[in-house]
Amino acid sequence: MRHRLTTVLIGATGLLLWASTAAGAAGSETTEVLGGAVRVAVGGSGGAGLNDALRIVLGLTLIAVLPAIVVAMTSFTRTIIVLSMLRHAFGMQDTPPNVVLVSLALFLTLFTMSPAFDRMYKSAVQPLSHNEINLDQALTAGVAPLREFMLRQTRESDLQLILESAHVAVPDSIDEVRTIYVIPAFLLSELKTAFQIGFVIFLPFLLLDLVVASTLMSMGMLMVPPTIISLPLKVLMFVMIDGWGLTVRALLGSFH
Repeated sequence: MRHRLTTVLIGATGLLLWASTAAGAAGSETTEVLGGAVRVAVGGSGGAGLNDALRIVLGLTLIAVLPAIVVAMTSFTRTIIVLSMLRHAFGMQDTPPNVVLVSLALFLTLFTMSPAFDRMYKSAVQPLSHNEINLDQALTAGVAPLREFMLRQTRESDLQLILESAHVAVPDSIDEVRTIYVIPAFLLSELKTAFQIGFVIFLPFLLLDLVVASTLMSMGMLMVPPTIISLPLKVLMFVMIDGWGLTVRALLGSFH
C-alpha cells in the first residue's frame, strides 16, 4: 500500500511538472493547499482553469491522500479511540471486530461532519464543477469549513504549544494561524478529549472487576479467573443501561 501511494504521488508530481512546463509563459496560477504546505503552480493564459488531464491528476492525488485527511481533519480520531477503549474496557480483544468499529466510526464521522461537508460542496465543489471559480478559490473555500471545525475543537494551549515548537510568533488573530499548524494542534486536542471520555467509560468496568475479584478471593476461589465472572456481568450491565446509546450520545455531544 505504501509503495502504491508513493508511485501515485511521484506520477502526479511528474505530470504536474510536465503540465506546468508545457503551458508556456503566458501566465501562471499558484494554488496553496493546507495553509501553504503544498503549492501547485500551473501555467495558463489569462488565468484560465486547469485542463482536463490535470484535473484528473489532482483528483487521483486527492484520492490517495483522502485517508490521511479523514483521520487528521475530522472527528474520526476521537470516535475510533473512544470505541476502541470501550472494547478494551470489556476485556474482549476481538469483539466487536475492527471492521465493525471502523464502520461505526466512519458513519458517526459522516454524521458529525455533515454540516461542514455540505458547506464544502456548496461553496467549493459545485461552483468549481460549473466553472464559476478557479482551483485556487475552490481550495480556499473547501478548506475553510474543515478549518473552522478544527479550531472549535482545538484547545488554546495545544495551539500555542505547536506554534512555540515551530518557533512561530503567536498572531493577533486566529484567522492568521496557518492551517499546517492548526492540524497537529487539533489532533492533540482530539487525543486528550478521547482519553478523557475513555477514562469515564473505564471506571464502571474497573469497579465491577474489583468487586468480582474481591468476592472470589473472599470465597477462597483463587483459581477462578475473575474475567470469567465479570465479562457476562459487564455485558449484562452494558445492555441494561443502553451503553451503546449513551456512548454515541456522549461522543456526539462532545463536539462543539
